[in-house]
Amino acid sequence: MAAPVSQPPVAARASSRFLPRGLGAVSESSPASLRFSVSRRRRAARLEVKAAGNVFGNYFQVATYGESHGGGVGCVISGCPPRIPLTEADMQMELDRRRPGQSRITTPRKETDTCKILSGTHEGLTTGTPIHVFVPNTDQRGGDYSEMSKAYRPSHADATYDFKYGVRAVQGGGRSSARETIGRVAAGALAKKILKLKSGVEILAFVSKVHQVVLPEDAVDYETVTMEQIESNIVRCPNPEYAEKMIAAIDKVRVRGDSIGGVVTCIARNVPRGLGSPVFDKLEAELAKAMLSLPASKGFEIGSGFAGTDFTGSEHNDEFYMDEAGNVRTRTNRSGGVQGGISNGEIIYFNVAFKPTATIGKKQNTVSREHEDVELLARGRHDPCVVPRAVPMVESMAALVLMNQLMAHIAQCEMFPLNLALQEPVGSASSVSELAPNLS
Repeated sequence: MAAPVSQPPVAARASSRFLPRGLGAVSESSPASLRFSVSRRRRAARLEVKAAGNVFGNYFQVATYGESHGGGVGCVISGCPPRIPLTEADMQMELDRRRPGQSRITTPRKETDTCKILSGTHEGLTTGTPIHVFVPNTDQRGGDYSEMSKAYRPSHADATYDFKYGVRAVQGGGRSSARETIGRVAAGALAKKILKLKSGVEILAFVSKVHQVVLPEDAVDYETVTMEQIESNIVRCPNPEYAEKMIAAIDKVRVRGDSIGGVVTCIARNVPRGLGSPVFDKLEAELAKAMLSLPASKGFEIGSGFAGTDFTGSEHNDEFYMDEAGNVRTRTNRSGGVQGGISNGEIIYFNVAFKPTATIGKKQNTVSREHEDVELLARGRHDPCVVPRAVPMVESMAALVLMNQLMAHIAQCEMFPLNLALQEPVGSASSVSELAPNLS
């Protein structure tokens, strides 16, 4: 009589239904990293869970690290081409635009945000190896967060971090703090420089709305607006008249301990045709993901956006024509420079909406970590409106997207000779040599 076949415990049999085909039940002696026995094979397969949500990009890859009140923040950039001229000053200029304490309408926290490049360069040139950028935190005030260690700030990440991890860094919001974006801006500065060198790409963002103060679309010429115009005032709106109205709106809520939101508009000029891919990796989809990953962002629209639903097809379509240089162009640009998920050579423009800052100096009803109804009066130093400092963040994320798409396009579509009747190269060696002799 045959011996009876042993069966795994009921719990193990049930759990095995949810494993990939070929994987058995979890062993009782399995470590925390989860070791599964594999049926039909003699060797054990080990499944590892990667730390999610801290790395952006596939080719020009950026991993950010650090928290608001930790020892510091920064990034590691992988995939940067070698022999690109790079110094800390290149990154510092952009970090200075992002740093706190710039003016009365930003958080009063005083940080110089001085960056240090710890690896990946030699004698002022990138080496092609990972670039490590570090910025120390120097103005922490952990005591300001004693109340927030016990109660959840409404509309903040406090509660959801607890729901997900069961633990959180309370001071400054920890990883959910906008100080995390320092790494993005440092990496974005490098991406912007490479895009300019290779293809002449220019990326500019500005504040187009603060609360109910809306900059008319025809008030800014996307072809000619400059960084100097944008940086000429503390709210970063290129129109002086509307800039004053925006500043007044922020001042009005600031003195009351409240906050307001707004919109940042971003434009990218001289973007090569052909960036982006069909279906899941459309250029506008990549831009949307990048922008909605920013703290406090709540909305994204490109080209005509939601307003495009008010048009008929005949009104909305961008008609093609041949310009004097023999290039295919569009007479209008309601597509926002992207069609079918691929850049068409026109100016890319989009809007990013940011909510009012969640941490405010007004008493609010909330719930404690012990699940009791309580009132919270938050302390700390916070922006009454995030959009003035969000401008360089939006530019940086746009640069990281375009940098990844540029590298992907060159790898796939310029490996072999182009069909010059339909295609054009994204940049020429001669133009790069003129801009950066070290690259030749």
